[in-house]
Amino acid sequence: MSFFRFWFSNSRPHALLQSVLPSLFAVCLAAQQAGFSLPLAILAVMGVIAGQMSANLFDDYFDYRAHHAHFRNVLNREGFRARIGKCVYLTSGQTTVGQLFRVSLALMGVAFFIGGIIFYFRGSVILVIAAMTAVLAISYSGPPLRLSYHGLGELVIGVIFGPLNMIGTYYAACGTLDAAIVFISVPIGLLVMNIIYVHSMLDAVADKKTGKHTLAVFLERPPTMLAVLFFILFLPFFIIAYGIWQGSLSVSHVALILTLPMAVGLFRMMTVFYKNPEQKFEPKPWMGFMRRWPQVEAIGIGWFMIRWFLARNLLVSVCVIGIILSFIR
Repeated sequence: MSFFRFWFSNSRPHALLQSVLPSLFAVCLAAQQAGFSLPLAILAVMGVIAGQMSANLFDDYFDYRAHHAHFRNVLNREGFRARIGKCVYLTSGQTTVGQLFRVSLALMGVAFFIGGIIFYFRGSVILVIAAMTAVLAISYSGPPLRLSYHGLGELVIGVIFGPLNMIGTYYAACGTLDAAIVFISVPIGLLVMNIIYVHSMLDAVADKKTGKHTLAVFLERPPTMLAVLFFILFLPFFIIAYGIWQGSLSVSHVALILTLPMAVGLFRMMTVFYKNPEQKFEPKPWMGFMRRWPQVEAIGIGWFMIRWFLARNLLVSVCVIGIILSFIR
């Protein structure tokens, strides 16, 4: 059990919300269809979990191979406002690069095994989605494409955890597709992308120093970064509103737009970051849950985490409201 706990804790379990909640949202939408299968829905969610754990560990593997994980600590000593701690389980000698690769590969194998079971019942669509997801996940930081080093990492994450995740789970659960899952999965993908993009905006100086060309680094100028953030943050609400007007989503989905003030608050905080990076913000009830905030403040990363938490909580709120709507309709 200590083996499983070790690898689970190092696969960034805090990030599972950005895949599991959209997947559960898709399951709840699929439950309204005639061909719904609860066992296949559960398997699909399990496959998503195994797939994300594998992708996160592969990201560590490829980043470590490229930089030996010391670059964040060097940047910290140079005074850059960078988060540190990536790949600590490797740099501390708790495991080896070879073991990391084997565990990453094993988890991907579990995801594909689950996909194989679903394929038996649902057909080749599932394998196509699984293969596309695997290629993008490996290519996020792995050679030869290394998409996250060329300004495409945020888009890749949005596509994987939004459309591919939700459409794949939906199809596995009910065996059909419709416009509703598309009108939901694209906004969710943008909100997942928003989490990663906010991270890259806050870490742009450190990423540029290490040669990691995230979207924020590629855009370079704060006004351009903020313009793209505006698009990523607010387009989801326009898509949902259009889906309701067009009839693909039910009128009840207007409740998803209740989270718009969170998006407005986040955009304001990111604007302030470029004007006055030292200005502090205190967590408010409307921002959602922020775990261990006193400890976060004590180690001096509150400036980063309050924005990251808010970006994550925006996604969580949209998914939770959507799941609740599925039960009360």
